[in-house]
Amino acid sequence: MTDATEVAAAASNRDPAIGLAAVASLRELLESLEELQVGNARQQGWSWQQIAESLRVSKQAVHKKYRRLGF
Repeated sequence: MTDATEVAAAASNRDPAIGLAAVASLRELLESLEELQVGNARQQGWSWQQIAESLRVSKQAVHKKYRRLGF
């Protein structure tokens, strides 16, 4: 699945094969978007604490997840 609108619609499909595939695609999209925005925030001087608060997670969780990317 590629189009975000189609994927979002498919996530509520009554066929579990279609719905679960859509959920997996949405998860991948979410991870990519989160990584992009964490990178943007770090490049603009945001602290790990600011990013964590925006994502509603702990500072430790966000730092652990993204430190490997050199942010």
